[in-house]
Formats: sequence, structure tokens, C-alpha cells
Amino acid sequence: MTMQGTVNKTGILLLITMIAAGYVWRIFFGSPEPNLASVSSLMMVGAIGGFIVAMVTIFKDSWSPITAPVYAVLEGLFLGGVSAVAESQYPGIGIQAVGLTFAVCLVMLAVYSSGVIKVTDKFRIGVVAATGGIAIFYFISIILSMFGVRVPLINDNSWAGIGFSVVVIFIAALNLVLDFDVIQKLSRSGAPKYMEWYGAFGLMVTLVWLYIEILRLLMKLKSER
Repeated sequence: MTMQGTVNKTGILLLITMIAAGYVWRIFFGSPEPNLASVSSLMMVGAIGGFIVAMVTIFKDSWSPITAPVYAVLEGLFLGGVSAVAESQYPGIGIQAVGLTFAVCLVMLAVYSSGVIKVTDKFRIGVVAATGGIAIFYFISIILSMFGVRVPLINDNSWAGIGFSVVVIFIAALNLVLDFDVIQKLSRSGAPKYMEWYGAFGLMVTLVWLYIEILRLLMKLKSER
């Protein structure tokens, strides 16, 4: 495993994701009357399939040369639908979210490379704990929504809702630092070649999360106007 190899694999996964997303985007805007129904089935396949493939990859890292590209395709289907729906409501929001996602990624890479943020055990535990807390909060909100209970912080455009999104984006950005550190340590320890795909997969998972949260924040900001 090498750093350059992991970078190359990440580029491949990003390209696959964009192609799949572009396919769903074209279906959505190619419909006589663009609406969620035109791409809902593809989004469902992408969301559920992506989660399943991600779990398989986490527990069977040796399968990552196959499962990582499959994950990229499935996430592309989901993100393409989500982005198209958002774009239909707020023109231009898609490219803004993409640009901000890559900007945050580059900033965090620069911060990590310069040593401004050092990945200590306390830092790692703190980020993992915060990430777990957010995951539990989202899980509870999904359960509550099944019973008609709405959790305002997630999609609400109030100052509290916007602040919540900013915090979640900050935690997602810190996860990028953990990804960079893992990739660097694995490449230095002589990990097997297939781990380049696993490292790229881990980075993709964080980027997908970061993109969704940035898109949600932009929608909140635009709906407040």
C-alpha cells in the first residue's frame, strides 16, 4: 500500500460516483415534470445498497477492491437523486455543495499535513465519540419520524437548526483528519496492496457524509431567505 496508490483509487471512486450521480441527474431533469418519484427507486437502491455494501467492506476489508467501486456506484445513485431534487428547488446549490466539500477536504488535508492538528489518542476518541453521538441522534430521529414525531434540528432552518448543521459539518471534517492519519499509517506499515481500496473507501464514506451535510446546510440557509 502506498499513499499515491490510495490517492489514485480515491480518484477512481470519485469518478465512478460522479458518473452514477450524473445518470440519475439526467433522468430527473429529463422527465417532462421533474419530481422525486422519477428517481425515488434509484435513490432507495443506492441508499440501502450502499449501506449494506459499506458494512460488508468494513468487516471484510480484503473484498474492498470489488466492494469499494460497488459502493461508489450505489452512493452515486443516491447522491444524484438528492442533488437533483435540491437543485430543482434551489438552482446552483449542487455545484456549490460539491465545491465546498472539496474545499473543506483540501483545507483539512493541509491542516493535517502541516501538523496543526495532531491525531493523538484523545483526539481520536473525541472525534469517534462525537461521530457516534450524531449517528445515535440521527437513528433516534428516524425512529421518531416513523411515529410522526419531527425532530426540528436536522432539517429546521432556524438558527438552532443551522448551528446544528455547522457542528455536524465540523465533526465530519475532523473525521477526514482521522482518515488521512489511517491512510498514512497503513502505507508506512507495509499494509497489503488491496488496502489502498479500503483507505479510499473510508475517505469516500466521510466525503459522502460531508457533502450531504453541506447540502443540507445550504438548503437551510437558502430557505431562510
